[in-house]
Amino acid sequence: MFDRQKKGERAVLVLPHSRGEDDTAERAEEFVELVKSAGAEVLASIPARVETPNPRYYIGTGKADEVGEAVRALEADVVLVDHLLSPVQERNLEKLLNVRVVDRAGLILDIFAQRARSHEGKLEVELAQLKHLATRLVRGWTHLERQRGGAIGLRGPGETQLETDRRLLGERVKMLTKRLEKVQTQRTQQRRARLRNTVPRVALVGYTNAGKSTLFNVLTQGEVYAADQLFATLDPTVRKLDDLSCGPAVLADTVGFIRELPHDLVAAFRGTLAEARDADLLLHVSDAADEERERLHQVVDQVLEEIGAGDVPQLHVMNKIDLTDGAPRIVRNAGGVPQQVWLSAANGEGLDLLRQALGECLGGERVQSELRLPLSAGRLHARLRAAGAIADEAVDEDGWRLRIDAPRSVLAPLTGGQGTDVELLRGLLGNPDVAV
Repeated sequence: MFDRQKKGERAVLVLPHSRGEDDTAERAEEFVELVKSAGAEVLASIPARVETPNPRYYIGTGKADEVGEAVRALEADVVLVDHLLSPVQERNLEKLLNVRVVDRAGLILDIFAQRARSHEGKLEVELAQLKHLATRLVRGWTHLERQRGGAIGLRGPGETQLETDRRLLGERVKMLTKRLEKVQTQRTQQRRARLRNTVPRVALVGYTNAGKSTLFNVLTQGEVYAADQLFATLDPTVRKLDDLSCGPAVLADTVGFIRELPHDLVAAFRGTLAEARDADLLLHVSDAADEERERLHQVVDQVLEEIGAGDVPQLHVMNKIDLTDGAPRIVRNAGGVPQQVWLSAANGEGLDLLRQALGECLGGERVQSELRLPLSAGRLHARLRAAGAIADEAVDEDGWRLRIDAPRSVLAPLTGGQGTDVELLRGLLGNPDVAV
């Protein structure tokens, strides 16, 4: 049985592909960037055409032998495979090659483990790692072959080391799940507080390394770490966004997406990704200089569907126009609503256009006006206050004079029932620019 070594970051890459794939070169380049982001040294890249996966190694036996020869010749410490491997395939390759074998999911999890900084992020990463490793446990040492039962006749062999590892791992998963639920409950309460304040919520989403954190920093004067590498930042950061025509908003920077993102990771990061799901508007950031941007759009949209954010309105931001011949501009649909903003977060070109587009997108869903309520409308006044829709108010012998500033979606549920006061609110929603 092969005993896993923990040392070494010298890697041989295996790049499976099938006949007819038109993005083989782009996938290979992305995987190399992933490996570099993990801190490994790439010794060699070996392409492997796979039409029918080998149940034993995923790649063919001949290709597996070729990888073994490269590992021995280059003295590699680890083999990284750009595909999801079954636990059996991973173990069989390790026994054949006598080095660690890590598939695409394991590599992404390792990067996340290196980059997580917040308490919640560390819990999410560890939980995803443990779930991924649950079916991949191998013997880490050989001197404890079995734990025997105690007393007179030893009463049987007891647990094997592997069974002990699995039991301890399961207990750790339960403990992490409880701690994560507590942290996510606190984060949910924070989101509800922002909702009560009726501040529009905007979330940055997009393929990893599209420039989200750089854009976040220039819009909010924040200090989020930004670098030309995949998954440079993981933990969500929320800042106030000023200088919009619709008033202040809240901007959240979220983790970047990537194709074949491990399902365990998506499940564990449901609290972090909820920033996107609960947003009023998504800023979908893309690399305008990337020829594959349309296909990457589909990858991001697929992940958004998985986390329940597929129906949230989007404003596409075509970033990095400084690397192209494009000029800053707003692209609108037939109704005049902004659909795309072309800009460069690195040099600031087009940021004023983005603020203009944000103001239009958010302002159209926000009601800002005055409302006069009689003293008999105390119940509606209380509901408006509970919803956080009252920005300012004054009271006299005729009733309340309110300044309403709230999303239309918050006010609409309050228009049910009968009465003059409810009719006033309905009229306000029908004519948001005219004081009542």
